[in-house]
Amino acid sequence: MQNVAVKLSTLTAFIFSFITNVSAHENQEVEAKTSVDFNFRYEAVDQNNTAKDASALTLRSRLNYTSASYNGFSGVLEFEDSRQIANVNDYNDTVGNGSQYSVIADPESTELDQAFVKYQQGKVTAKIGRQVITLDNHRYVGHVGWRQDRQTFDAATINYAASDKIKINYSYITKRNRIFAQAKDLHSKDHLLNIAYKTPYGQLTAYSYLLEVNEGTSNGLDTFGVSFSGKKNLFLYSAEFATQTADTAVSDYSTSYIAIEGGYKFDAVTLKLGAEILASDDAMYGFSTPLATLHKFNGWTDQFLTTPKEGLVDLYASISGQAFGGGWTVVLHDFSADEASDTVDDLGSEINAVFTKKFYKNYSAGIKYAAYSAGDSASGKVDTDKVWLWVGAKF
Repeated sequence: MQNVAVKLSTLTAFIFSFITNVSAHENQEVEAKTSVDFNFRYEAVDQNNTAKDASALTLRSRLNYTSASYNGFSGVLEFEDSRQIANVNDYNDTVGNGSQYSVIADPESTELDQAFVKYQQGKVTAKIGRQVITLDNHRYVGHVGWRQDRQTFDAATINYAASDKIKINYSYITKRNRIFAQAKDLHSKDHLLNIAYKTPYGQLTAYSYLLEVNEGTSNGLDTFGVSFSGKKNLFLYSAEFATQTADTAVSDYSTSYIAIEGGYKFDAVTLKLGAEILASDDAMYGFSTPLATLHKFNGWTDQFLTTPKEGLVDLYASISGQAFGGGWTVVLHDFSADEASDTVDDLGSEINAVFTKKFYKNYSAGIKYAAYSAGDSASGKVDTDKVWLWVGAKF
């Protein structure tokens, strides 16, 4: 593994040297650029349990430097910082602070967000180093960009555009830099293979994600699947199926995933109906997607970041459109267990609403609300309300 995993300090020094040399070369193909990105956000959480109501006012700052390109080579350095503002910090940050409050997963942190060398030539693009990796709709692999400390990976990635219709992506990940600051990052041995084929009716994708945390115990998680999504005239449609086997130190499990969605776009409004099933193996293990942008799925109160061992059935409807120069969306969820037991069946319901708007070219703002109502069965969930207000700026 030492021949594969690149020590971060060595990698950072190499990239600094590489970027400096490339940027100074007189025959640059693409000019270097620097960008900054700020996200100033207030979040509040109210739960019907013994935890105190939580509130957080945080500022995330991100500084990116992308070098010039020479002979197909370029480099990226990016630093990210998340700070608590004005002492509005009554929340459980997941790393040991504020345990008496409800969770808001935005700990203070300063870290190297990205540091990679990129090579692009013809149909091939390769990256090595710390990088953002997202695949398809983020259901299996995403950057969790909703949180202030987003997820990146120490990895080697190669993308091959075989034609206008076929694209092949492969990544080998040695470290998962998660959203909980550096204390909870995980070393891993993850293989991601994703092959996409464009048809006249939509995109067909096949994938294989072989995940393993590098901790010396058996914990393999292997997922194989296929998806199809597209649109025809005003109709939107998608379907997906996957199987998953989990090889743990205790036992082995096998389960599946099914998702189907249909939609119709009216003049100013889009309506969607869908179902997502994260199945269970004998109510002992639920389908899992540990690298996903989980906040995007199964409700914004984040009740199901970990799939219940009884599995999860999420029936949902959404309506979205444009108003006042911005975009709005309302989503309704109904949750239940895939394999019900005497104590776990009805997993509750949730309503989500958001409005976002861009203004003055470089700025954006939004307001978001989510309310979860716990089900009748003893699922361990409680009524939860969350609200967010934010302003962003990019230069």
